Amino acid sequence: MTFSKFATRILLAWAALAVIQIIVGMLVPLKAPQGGNLFAWVLLTNLLVVAVLAFVATRSGWRGWGLALSLFAIPFGIALVNLIEGSVFLTNSGLDWSMLLLYEFVVYAMAAPVWTLIFRSIEPPFELTLPRPFGAHLWRFVVCDVAYLFLYFLAGTIILPFVRAYYATQTLPATTTIISLQLLLRGPVFTFLCLLLLRMLGMRRGVGALAVGATFTVLSGIAPLLIPNPVFPDAVRWVHFCEVTSSNFVFGAFVGWIWGRSQVAPPSAARKAA
Repeated sequence: MTFSKFATRILLAWAALAVIQIIVGMLVPLKAPQGGNLFAWVLLTNLLVVAVLAFVATRSGWRGWGLALSLFAIPFGIALVNLIEGSVFLTNSGLDWSMLLLYEFVVYAMAAPVWTLIFRSIEPPFELTLPRPFGAHLWRFVVCDVAYLFLYFLAGTIILPFVRAYYATQTLPATTTIISLQLLLRGPVFTFLCLLLLRMLGMRRGVGALAVGATFTVLSGIAPLLIPNPVFPDAVRWVHFCEVTSSNFVFGAFVGWIWGRSQVAPPSAARKAA
């Protein structure tokens, strides 16, 4: 596929997402900050998300509901854990977290089928990695879950001096609650999403690990924290931006490495597996 065709599909998917967000925004009322540059930031973030999902979708060669569910699960799964954790950590924000969650759900539930139609005619240009049986490798999932908890606390400890004053204004949960959120929610969900990205990208272990780390970082770190928001002052937001992008890249690359294979399936087998 030529670059112009690929770029056209990205632009179509980008425009579709913007229209859907406007429609859903009229149906699901949100207390959103106002600003002259906010719309531009949203458009830029949308473009990043759509470009990454377009790349992943075209690599996968998947069709129909399989692709639609994947294109829904990846962005919504990230939004889900972020909003749940936000409701626990940022109790003084004044945000209606349930309405934000509803908004994200409806947006991506509407966008995923549209994106699937936009990418439906693209042939898989690369081979896909044959999946591992999950039951035989449960230990990998557990290791990844614990690794996320470790990286979360490591990165949080590094940035603590820069955000301590801000979080002194919040009612923080108990340490056991924080650990539970990472081990039982964010760690498992992010591990699953990285596995989904790895499966769709279909790359060998080394390059696949880097690709998963990069794509996951854009979707889970850059996109959520690039837009100015009413929750974090800019200084705090940029500290978290550096924290999340670096730790999530390491985590995504780790998942890609520990679950990746040095061999890929032949094209015929890969298409049957998809």
